[in-house]
Amino acid sequence: MHRDCEVYRAEGFKALSKVEIRANGQRVLASLNVVDDETIVACGQLGLSKAAFAQIDVPEGHTVSVSQAEAPESISALHRKLGGERLGPDDFRAIVRDIAEHHYSKIELTAFVVATHRDELDREEVFFLTEAMIEVGRRLDWHEPLVVDKHCIGGLPGNRTSMLVVPIVAAHGMLCPKTSSRAITSPAGTADTMEVLAQVELPIEKLQDIVRNHRGCLAWGGSANLSPADDVLISVERPLSLDSPGQMVASILSKKIAAGSTHLVLDIPIGPTAKVRSMPDAQRLRRLFEYVARRMKISLDVVITDGRQPIGFGVGPVLEARDVMRVLENDPRAPIDLRQKALRLAGRLIECDPDVRGGDGFAIARDILDSGRALAKMNALIEAQGTRSFDHNHPPLGALSLEVRAERDGIVVGIDNLQIARIARFAGAPKVQGSGVDLLCKLGDPARAGQPLYRIYAAYASDLEFARQASAKSSGYTIGHADQMSHVFVEF
Repeated sequence: MHRDCEVYRAEGFKALSKVEIRANGQRVLASLNVVDDETIVACGQLGLSKAAFAQIDVPEGHTVSVSQAEAPESISALHRKLGGERLGPDDFRAIVRDIAEHHYSKIELTAFVVATHRDELDREEVFFLTEAMIEVGRRLDWHEPLVVDKHCIGGLPGNRTSMLVVPIVAAHGMLCPKTSSRAITSPAGTADTMEVLAQVELPIEKLQDIVRNHRGCLAWGGSANLSPADDVLISVERPLSLDSPGQMVASILSKKIAAGSTHLVLDIPIGPTAKVRSMPDAQRLRRLFEYVARRMKISLDVVITDGRQPIGFGVGPVLEARDVMRVLENDPRAPIDLRQKALRLAGRLIECDPDVRGGDGFAIARDILDSGRALAKMNALIEAQGTRSFDHNHPPLGALSLEVRAERDGIVVGIDNLQIARIARFAGAPKVQGSGVDLLCKLGDPARAGQPLYRIYAAYASDLEFARQASAKSSGYTIGHADQMSHVFVEF
């Protein structure tokens, strides 16, 4: 709003105050920013973000009314949480409803996220929050007794196991409606990588048809309106780099239950630069997931995996899609770690089938992959969702590249997941699909001084320079001796 606008000069309007805009029966809450330049906004005009325009759904130039926004009904519950009080189910329902209906400003959202992060929700509060998040969104019902899904808590670059697990279990005949998120701070999410191969933004009716006809999908979850409050909270949590256990559990389980899943395999990687750093932390998180899942009546199988390094070779949408297709085609260049991890997770899901004996899942999954049935199922899903041309032998990578080389002789004893992800983001991933990092060495590999450790791809010189500067400060690789390698207990 312009500083000289009569409305702005009214009592109570000031920069960053919360205002309500109404038009055509719609309303949007917004934080007020003030400008002095009439070429941006003139007196008597409001400028809205694209998201706000979409929410209010009126054309540019439409007449609107603006007023001071009233506090959300749940603000008293938020204040009590800020004061360290324990909240009940009705409190969480009120807060989540106001969040889903966009009654909270960014400042109020941040206050809720920080309050629940700082004071750690107890396990009953996590259950209340999960339940409330499910209630405010759409809930799918596939009218089948067994609906499976797989999820990873995140933090590992290149960990595209879902794009292998879904076609494997769907080829086995199990229903697996996989709706995934886009990356916010990582170099690629499952939806970003699948978008290299097929359309992922599908109307809910088309998504349901694909799942019924092909027993699975790999789509972006935003259009399904599953747990909409979670999408709002994520927009605040990620920039703050806050991912408390309680919020993580509520986020993951609310979306899986809303998607109609009855059985979930959950991957918790642990490692020095993963989200979870130790086995005791992993076990505490596991128990919290299991408690809430039991209360929500969803069968949960937690798998603790090795998170010491990225999974696969590629970090970035095109590079990760290349790795996935090579695994599906049983190409000898396919990353073994991605193949093996996907088979183990798919095997655990297949063992949810009452006709499969415990322990047989891995062999069944391997047979489906080796026989080409998983590839055929993936191709069917790609065609159903809307094919995009892609050749893994000639992936459309960024035209600019840079190799990061070892500074000394030795073996690779450490890879920093966070730094590799950061470099790939600087290179342009995921917005520029062909940008990212291609790993040439993994843990335990020998390295000689001057040998390339990884190759950075970028489409723009500025992106490549940002990535180069980041890699110069820290390559993300530690070269040393075998006895220096970090170890982790891995449970499958």
